[in-house]
Amino acid sequence: MAGPTPRRSLLVPVLVVASAGLLAAHFSFDGDTFQNCRYLGPSTRMYVTAWAAPACALAALFLLLSLRRRRQRPGALAMAAGCVVPVLLLAQLAALYWVYEPDPAGGQGCSGLTRAAARY
Repeated sequence: MAGPTPRRSLLVPVLVVASAGLLAAHFSFDGDTFQNCRYLGPSTRMYVTAWAAPACALAALFLLLSLRRRRQRPGALAMAAGCVVPVLLLAQLAALYWVYEPDPAGGQGCSGLTRAAARY
């Protein structure tokens, strides 16, 4: 069995952190969908982050699997980051689903407490 490859092994946690950062950025852009109680739909940056986050997570997973397939030992940090990927992917796939979900207000703008808060 060959020795560890530090460069490729360190790329796995970097991709996982980038993936988590993109997920956080996606949720921070959630305010882009409404303006003055009018539904505008998801912004372009919401679409980009919704697709880029799972792409980074899958790239980290494939890199980890390719290290194992080449009989190279990934580091402990890479293995720990690889364990986080399935949970992260579930959250990212939910966020991707929510981007393509129809208008929650049914085309009527703000409703409920949001509409009442907008009057004040």
